[in-house]
Amino acid sequence: MVEDSLRQLPSVDSLLSHDGASVLVAEYGRALTLAVIRESLEAARARIRAGEAVPEPNALIASTHERLNLIAAPTLQPVINATGVIIHTNLGRAPLSRAAIGAMEAAARGYSTLEYDLADGARGSRAAHAESLLTRLTGAEAALVVNNNAAAVLLALSALAAGRGKGVVISRGQLVEIGGGFRVPDVLKQSGAKLVEVGTTNRTHLRDYENAIDEKTALILRAHHSNFKIVGFTTEPPLAELARLGAKHELPVVDDLGSGALIDTAQFGLAHEPTAQESLRDGAALVCFSGDKLLGGPQAGIVVGRKAQVDKLAKHPLARAVRADKLCLAALSATLLHYLKDEVTHEIPVWRMIAAPQAEIKKRAGRWVESWRSQGAEAEVIAGESTVGGGSLPGETLPTSLAALRLARPDDFAARLRAASPPIVARIVEDRLAFDPRTVLEEEDAALMAAVSVLVEGRKTDGSARG
Repeated sequence: MVEDSLRQLPSVDSLLSHDGASVLVAEYGRALTLAVIRESLEAARARIRAGEAVPEPNALIASTHERLNLIAAPTLQPVINATGVIIHTNLGRAPLSRAAIGAMEAAARGYSTLEYDLADGARGSRAAHAESLLTRLTGAEAALVVNNNAAAVLLALSALAAGRGKGVVISRGQLVEIGGGFRVPDVLKQSGAKLVEVGTTNRTHLRDYENAIDEKTALILRAHHSNFKIVGFTTEPPLAELARLGAKHELPVVDDLGSGALIDTAQFGLAHEPTAQESLRDGAALVCFSGDKLLGGPQAGIVVGRKAQVDKLAKHPLARAVRADKLCLAALSATLLHYLKDEVTHEIPVWRMIAAPQAEIKKRAGRWVESWRSQGAEAEVIAGESTVGGGSLPGETLPTSLAALRLARPDDFAARLRAASPPIVARIVEDRLAFDPRTVLEEEDAALMAAVSVLVEGRKTDGSARG
């Protein structure tokens, strides 16, 4: 019986000659369509063995089309971030400025001067594209860009401290783990350097560093507490003291700054985040930080500091393995130019969000709420907090206004919004689904309101909202 049913299934060739298959071939190509037809037939055989009827050819073509759509659908897609987390690691960290996007498009459209010197008509260096901007901004002697900050730290340790049992002195309170399981001790081990822990989790003194220094010590490493706080009975020598100690013993101090601030965060009501400029002034030989956090640019690891040390990094074999590509360098250069032109809070989305006036945020939230109320939803503007996120300024928040929907099943509603086009990610506050205008780009307002409105209308039949 089952064998008879299986024999009734059309062959691969007959399905491929079906009128519907020709449309699929035109859209997805013959090879992929053929492979997915075979998958559809195999799935049909499994269902027949489970007792189902033999599907018609049209149904098999429809199944193939569905499978092809799933294969071709991008998994990396734009979303609307209504969570209020400004540098949201899971949602791609810092959105780029229009100028940065334009620079990437221009570099990607055709050929570029990535490693070509137009004046000499000969090979140039990709390091030159961002170096002059970084040195001008930070006051460093030299700069280098790699693909992320973990790579920057790994390269620094590999170039300056690897081999022959060379030691890197670091406080136990700085042996941190950040997102994705990245741990400073693991990076030290991978680089080939020897980890020399000093002090305790909560208290490390300058004498602890001094007592640990010997003839095998290669450098002193400081890892900034960019994503956590230690409070209470704590002490830690400031960077300037470490730099003086390093100078006394002719050892470089490497500062893993992490978050990449180039302007004072205190002016926006946040705690002060150490800047790269301050680290250099305090005497760090090298400062490593991210490009896609508080800097507001593309994913990158940036190293600024003394030319002698930067040159060692640039000449190390690992530098090629972790180098930045042309799109990163184009976007980073455009982002850095915003700093030089003093237009950070107008052009860089991360800083525009941080600096957004509370009155404007409340006005946008009110506009969303009125739209949803007009459709019968129970909506209101409530006070809330935005966070910087992205391993920057832990515990720091900014006051905001949230557009909140009171719902019977907020989790279900949130899941439907994540399935919208474009997907919308919000947060749940008690029994309400809350949307923070601070992290929603103004050009996304219409799409957000429309998507929520569609689901608000749907709640009249499924009872997913009250009011």
